[in-house]
Order: sequence, then C-alpha cells, then structure tokens
Amino acid sequence: MIKINYKNRAVVLGANYYIGLSIIRSLGRKGVKVTAIDYTKEDSYGSRSKYLDEHLIAPHYGREPERFLEFLINYSKNQDYKPVLFPSSDPYVEFIDKYFYELKEYYLFPMDRKGFWSEVMDKYTMSLLAQKFNVKVPETINSKEENLVERVREEIGYPCIIKPMDSASFVRKYRNKVFIIEKEEELIEKVKMCHNDDFEILIQRIIPGPESNCYCYDAYLNQESKVTHWTTAYKIRQWPINFGASTYAKQKYIPELHDICKPFLEGIKFKGFSEIELKRDEKTGVIYLIEVNVRIINFNEMLYNCGLNFPYITYMEMTDKLPEPKSVEEDLGYTFLYMYEDLFAVKEYLKTGQMSLSKIIKDISFKNVASTWSFSDPKPALYFMSRVALKVFNKLTKSQ
Repeated sequence: MIKINYKNRAVVLGANYYIGLSIIRSLGRKGVKVTAIDYTKEDSYGSRSKYLDEHLIAPHYGREPERFLEFLINYSKNQDYKPVLFPSSDPYVEFIDKYFYELKEYYLFPMDRKGFWSEVMDKYTMSLLAQKFNVKVPETINSKEENLVERVREEIGYPCIIKPMDSASFVRKYRNKVFIIEKEEELIEKVKMCHNDDFEILIQRIIPGPESNCYCYDAYLNQESKVTHWTTAYKIRQWPINFGASTYAKQKYIPELHDICKPFLEGIKFKGFSEIELKRDEKTGVIYLIEVNVRIINFNEMLYNCGLNFPYITYMEMTDKLPEPKSVEEDLGYTFLYMYEDLFAVKEYLKTGQMSLSKIIKDISFKNVASTWSFSDPKPALYFMSRVALKVFNKLTKSQ
C-alpha cells in the first residue's frame, strides 16, 4: 500500500459527540493529520481517539464567537497549508456561515456561498426551495400567519407538530426536536411560549407511517454541483421516538430517493456532503422531504463501512482531486447502532405499543456498526462509558 503524504491538516470542530469522533476516524484511517477543537475537555471522548493528532481548547463558539474566530484564524496562520474545516454539529455550521468570508480566507470547505447552509437548514426556506423544484413537503403554516388556529384546523388538522426553523437552539432550550400538538388549546399555549422565547416556528402536518418509512439520501456534490457519490438508508428506531435522530438505521437501496433528491440538490447548486431526510405517507405512498442536513451525519460510520468515506471525499476534493464517483445500489446489510439512546428508544416504543418485543428481536442485525465502539480504537468508547457511569452514580447518590 502506497502511503500518501497529506500536506493539509483537517480541523474538526467538536469532538464531544460521536459524529466528530467518526469524522476523526474516517480521516485518520487514511493517514490525514487531524486536529480537533473543543471549548472544554470534559466529555470530549472523541479526543481519546488514536487517529487524532492534536486536540485544542478554544473559546466557546456561542458565548465568545469573535474570540473563537480569532483562535481559528491564528491557528491557520501557523500552518504551512490551509486546513480543511469540518463542522460536527449544526451550531458549528451556523458559525461558519456567519463568518463565512473570514474563514474562507484561511480554511478549505466545499460551500462557496455565505448563508446558503443556513438557508437550506431553515425549515421554511428549505420548503420554498423544495416546492420550486417540485419536491413535496408536508403541509406547513408559518406561526406568524393570520388566523393561525382556523387555518391549522382546516388545512392541517390534529394531531400536528410545531417545528423550529432553527433546530439547534430549539433543542437546547426545550430538549425536544418538535412539539406534538393534539388540540387547539395546546397549539395556542405552545405557540405563545415559543414566541415569548423568540423562536420562529412552523406548524406542520404529521406524515402517517412507521419509523421504517423514514428514509435518508446521503450524497456528495462536487464543485460543479453534481452528485458524485451517494447511497440510501432507512430508520428503524430514533430518539426521541417518531421525530428524532437515528439510533438504529439500515443501509438499503431505495432508487426512488435518488430520482427525487439528485435533481433537487443539483438544482439548488449545493456543494459538498448533504443528507436529505424523507418520509413515505403510508396512506398515499407519496414521499415527502422532511429536512436537509448539511454536515456529516450520525451514521457516518455505517456509510464508511458501505464504502463511502464522505469526510475523506470532501478532504480530497478540497486538497487534490475528487475520488472516482461511486454509488451503493445494492443492499449491503449494514446497520448503525447508537446503543446509549437506543435503549431509551426501545423502552418508549414498547411503552407506547408502537413496536413489539418480537419486532425488536427480528430487527437485530449481525452487521452492526457502533456509533462509538471500535476494537481498533477503544479508548473513546471506554471514556464515554466511564462518563455515563459517573453521571448515573452521582444521580443515584443524590436521590438517597
């Protein structure tokens, strides 16, 4: 095997979650020198990876954004070659979008338009883009519209959901991705609460169907905005249930998704990695676009095992040349498991009667790809488990 001398470093923003850890591993396995930047060492289990070359502590991106920007610029100035920048979560994406031109001067990353990532992440502007390219989205009403209660009753019905335009800050505040609304009184109460907290929100129809009707289209678009690498998957379980992130998902070839998503992503001139989440209406069979993720996603490790190393694909296009196009148009049988949150999900699915024990057993796969555990790189998982055990111990001792 020929060893490549990669000149550019990769800089991963956030190693305190398994997405950052997966980016580190995906690049480090190829021999790329990786630097992770966090605002605290506490809970940063990704920094324990043997594939990480350097771990730095910087000012908080939200509380001290100008100082964080200065830290990143100074870091790049001390490098011989521009680093390739990887955000591991939405708040870091928003930070890059905010300081787009300042960072573009010192870092390499695929997007070439300031604010476009945020525009695609925004649920309302995303729905407008989707409609422009004839991609169906669930019936949606902006909470600022006149006669909101009457319109929801007539156009959407109950139950429905309240969704934030900015998911990251909404989840930090309420510990929920959405609010499920069963009746008008709840709608009035939750809308008032969200407005008082300065959140922009949408009311949306719930697409009926089981979790397995929730699909994912994962793709890379080159600098000409053409899809070069892609695959598809579906969710088996998620947390919070019904409206959360995948805790158990499976790669599966679903050709319809390529037919829907490729023209949309190319039409909006997207560049880099993107994941589109969709759901099939079990009553009509229609597939709706739910949301678009613009950074590496939670089951990246599963995609790696399927032969699609999206962080490395990004790195190579930014520093040298794009690897040969590749699509996974077969069922490889790989599943992704985030066991920590999946235990909560299983408990809730059983409690609500949405899944039976026999179904959960039937869904067990022997080609699981873990979110954190790796035999070749065990330290991050061991550290994560020790932190969880400590939190459980502290909680138990406080309750006595």
